[in-house]
Amino acid sequence: MSVRDTGAVDATFPRARRNQLGYKTVEVEEFLRRARRAYDGRPAPDDDPLDAERIRLTAFSMQKGGYSTSHVDSALERLEDAFAFRERQIASRLHGDEAWLSEARSTAQVVANRLARPEGARFERVSKLAKGYDVGEVDAFADRLTQYFRDGWPIAIDDVRTVVFSAQRGGYREAQVDLVLDAVVDVMLAVR
Repeated sequence: MSVRDTGAVDATFPRARRNQLGYKTVEVEEFLRRARRAYDGRPAPDDDPLDAERIRLTAFSMQKGGYSTSHVDSALERLEDAFAFRERQIASRLHGDEAWLSEARSTAQVVANRLARPEGARFERVSKLAKGYDVGEVDAFADRLTQYFRDGWPIAIDDVRTVVFSAQRGGYREAQVDLVLDAVVDVMLAVR
């Protein structure tokens, strides 16, 4: 945040309305300071390491009148892209482009193998009493991802990052689906 000549505080992101939930501003601001230090190569001694994957997994508490979730999420996606690009540059210098691409191909093959499983059996299911991701919706999205990996069909990285599935009793185990989607994002960032 910065203070204007008038003394008013200028927020980094637009805020949700006073009665609506947004991200806790203090947490977002601290994370951005930490990310800046990490990106500049000057982390504080007590900073945890930060990379593209950790940025993707970042979550903030909610507060009424906090930062707009859509604006912060968009900024985090751009930040993740910047960190991934820098990580690729460093890995390419240290190990060469071929090693980096080889790892991405290996990850892509693991994901493609998972997606090639029969519909309704691509992921573990939760019990019939618990809710998981809607099997039909996940399988339909998995078919799109299969076309991306197998045929080069276009799909935007934001489509993968922002996909939302309905809940269903006896559906797919959410954590497992989310891990595969994270791996897809990793591959897409690697081959950009």
